[in-house]
Amino acid sequence: MSGLSSFDIIGPIMVGPSSSHTAGATRLGKVAMSISGGNFSKVVFYLHGSFAKTYRGHGTDRALVAGVLGMETYDDRLKYSLDIAKEKGIEIEFIEADLGDVHPNTVKIVFYKDDGSKFEVVGSSIGGGNIIITEINGDKVEFTGDYPTLIVKQKDVKGMISSVTAILASQNINIATMRVTRRAKGKEALMIIETDAEISEYVLKVIEKVENIISAKAINPVK
Repeated sequence: MSGLSSFDIIGPIMVGPSSSHTAGATRLGKVAMSISGGNFSKVVFYLHGSFAKTYRGHGTDRALVAGVLGMETYDDRLKYSLDIAKEKGIEIEFIEADLGDVHPNTVKIVFYKDDGSKFEVVGSSIGGGNIIITEINGDKVEFTGDYPTLIVKQKDVKGMISSVTAILASQNINIATMRVTRRAKGKEALMIIETDAEISEYVLKVIEKVENIISAKAINPVK
């Protein structure tokens, strides 16, 4: 039993029959919504593998929608999330899809924003209510939503990592994990930093003012 927490043994507090298909799906939807920034009128869920085969029977559809509506895994309204989305004027669509060599409980969530833009997040429910986000708008990433997470898009030039980490250090924010990806040398890069402390609006504003920073966003832990 060494190394296991009570969460690992008992599982998450949730509404529904399966931690992967309901609790994990709800968390996926909520994290994706947080990353997207909200303000959307339509959401399309591309369901892969086990999610595609059982999403109606296991309530994955309702859980995902509950998540993008900002509900917690234990919210009694989860079972009515499809109706609530309709009342809010949010169009919902589910499409069974092959997303390639990914975890069987994977979904691509596409938000159609009020300003006419699209925002895409890919993530997987990996068991026990735990999740992993693997892609944001085509950029490969890897984070869980268990820690405060800083998502920074910047021009791929020297000194960007040290500039951002220096700001965090100046605010006594310790870095737990960091991953940097880029599509091509000298173009744009994406920095994903998980920290031990929440990232304030002040810190975000300081980071956004750094030369060659395109955008900065903080995601608080989603339970």
